[in-house]
Amino acid sequence: MPLRSKLTALLAIPALLWAGAAAADARGLSATIRYTEYGIPHIVATNYRDLGFGQGYAAANDNMCSLAQTMLTTSGTRSRYLGADAATGSGLTRARTNLASDLYFQGVNDTGVVERLVARKDRLGPTTEVREAVAGYAAGVSEYLRENRITDPACAGKAWLRPMTELDVYRHVYALGMVFGQAAAADGIVAAQPVPEQSIGSNAIALGSASTVTGRGLSLANPHLPWNTPDLRLWQSHLTIPGRMDVAGGGIVGVPFLWLGHNATIAWSGTAADTTRTYSVFALTLVPGERTKYLVDGKPEDMVRRDVTVTVQDGTTVTRPQWWSRYGPIVPAVDGRDLPWTDTTAYALADANAENLRMTNSLERLSRTGDTASAFRALEETQGLPWMNIFITDAKGTARYSQLHNIPNVTDERAERCNTELGRKTWAEDGIAVLDGSRTDCAWGRDADAVQAGAFGPAELPSLQRADFLENSNDSYWLTNPKQPVTGFSRILGKTGTERTARTRGALTELAKGGKYSRQSLQDLMFSNKDYVADLVLDDTVALCRTMSADLADACDALSTWDRKHDVDSRGALLFDRFWAKARGKATWKVPFSAADPVGTPNTLDTGVPAVGQALVAAVAELRTAGIPMNAPLGDNQYVVRNGERIPIDGGTAGLGVFNSIRGGWDPAKGYTEMQHGATYLHVVSFDGDGCPDAVTLLAYSQSSDSTSPHFSDQTKLYSKKQWVTERFCERDILASPELRVVQVRQHL
Repeated sequence: MPLRSKLTALLAIPALLWAGAAAADARGLSATIRYTEYGIPHIVATNYRDLGFGQGYAAANDNMCSLAQTMLTTSGTRSRYLGADAATGSGLTRARTNLASDLYFQGVNDTGVVERLVARKDRLGPTTEVREAVAGYAAGVSEYLRENRITDPACAGKAWLRPMTELDVYRHVYALGMVFGQAAAADGIVAAQPVPEQSIGSNAIALGSASTVTGRGLSLANPHLPWNTPDLRLWQSHLTIPGRMDVAGGGIVGVPFLWLGHNATIAWSGTAADTTRTYSVFALTLVPGERTKYLVDGKPEDMVRRDVTVTVQDGTTVTRPQWWSRYGPIVPAVDGRDLPWTDTTAYALADANAENLRMTNSLERLSRTGDTASAFRALEETQGLPWMNIFITDAKGTARYSQLHNIPNVTDERAERCNTELGRKTWAEDGIAVLDGSRTDCAWGRDADAVQAGAFGPAELPSLQRADFLENSNDSYWLTNPKQPVTGFSRILGKTGTERTARTRGALTELAKGGKYSRQSLQDLMFSNKDYVADLVLDDTVALCRTMSADLADACDALSTWDRKHDVDSRGALLFDRFWAKARGKATWKVPFSAADPVGTPNTLDTGVPAVGQALVAAVAELRTAGIPMNAPLGDNQYVVRNGERIPIDGGTAGLGVFNSIRGGWDPAKGYTEMQHGATYLHVVSFDGDGCPDAVTLLAYSQSSDSTSPHFSDQTKLYSKKQWVTERFCERDILASPELRVVQVRQHL
């Protein structure tokens, strides 16, 4: 087609879109999906239901098997189809087996809590916009499944592949809120087992006018999530209702709207609030001789027994009892701490997100705001983010951070007055309150400005607005900007005046260098792959190495010539990684931590401590056992495999202070297995005043989980090379895409 004819045809797309949508009204829902490079969909519709339909359809096109897996999980039917003893592969709970996962989710479903919250017409229930989008999303997924033969080997022909319902979407939203609370104790609720390590992290930077070359806002998003969990998988899309919404970014597959992203005038990113507790524990004083009765203000109350039944693969059923109190389920352990149910005491877990179905309310409102001030008003009025620190910057150059999410209203005063002896210990160490459940005056407090009873209101949550920079790498709010430390909030929100992680210190060290950032220089920071810990200890480690056995000569040489980065071609990085994994926590510093210099301390490794030399010897032995040369390029041993092709992956573990965080499992016989966790959706968004954001994005594990898709690994290969996707947000840029493909999708009733 001649260029002029092609351009005329492309420019006609918007008009045809509206005409097609109007004609489709009588036949069902419809949307237009315009695909650009790397399979990124730009979804346009005339209303929320149609927009949800288009987003659901496009998500299913890339990730139908992931969606089906999520529905299995939240419906409590994994054991029926996949076996009771198999691992879940889910990020929504820490349940170790399908049976434990099913018992947890079936227990939630038996209560009807999700249906009850959906039925609410006040601000605790879904907004009209959310209801419409959810209905459309479920219909879009189902329509895709009806129209297409699934070829993804992960679920093709499986009996558990089914249409999606609105309840499936809401159950997923609800489950996401519980990840750090009841869902983290799922094994304990159903079977009392140890709790594994957390698997969610992030980096976020919001720059204001004083720190950017444009004098406007600049945003970096870098959430760290598992790469192989279907229910926490991020996916890119661009959502447009002309005159109402125009937003692009990354969202959770299976949930409408976007978790991180931008519109024409604001950009937002976030981090998991790992140091904040979204729950507390209540110690129940039992009635003598009655292990299922407890006292509240001297009066006995019965625990509620809930017999939860799930079907397993052979068609038989398994029934297990769960016990609940007014505060929540009885648990035998929390966060790795035993909470034994004795003749005198039992412990209940209270989760602030047990009444929170508002995440999509917050995300939808946020998407339509025009500046930082209106964005935070929207979040304050919905207060639906379950566990995320939020960073917003705008085209005016205003940057702001807040912990506007759902937190139990446990002030320091209440904790002092109501914590048990165990609670005083866990409160100081980890911010976990173990409150006296026998007294109503120890129940969670109430703030007049809180959307949900029992949660802190916005005025009691940390917030900071700056013209220079704001940064978080999963530490507490204290040093969001070291020039203006944030203090004065409840211990449940995290510690202040204590040592920060290496990743936080590394990021703050870079930002403190001053100067003004451009989009490109912020991209460069993201992929600098500098090892902050190496700057602190490498010279001393090499000097120590030179004094040790001659057998370590090749290791000493590898470390001394290493570039102190974790690029795929960095030699010596893997050796240092394994050394520090063994030395960390055992090594001591000559200069201890000081709150007066929290970014610069501690420092100066004490190589006289035997554990340091022992860690080095052990790391060398480990690599030799695995047959890995001391100076092997990092990418030879840090990788993923996609359709038989090994793709090298750069970055390093969080403990090394590498901003581009990535990690995998270690096999003593082979070295690192595939990378399993780290960077997912990334964006750098800049505003230059022309109404069209200047943005680049990247989805590290690519758009599709379908191994037969052309978009199964294309962005992963970009990630391997530190390359980005130039975003097409404005109409002229979408129309200019050399790979533009327009699909009109309709519901067939």
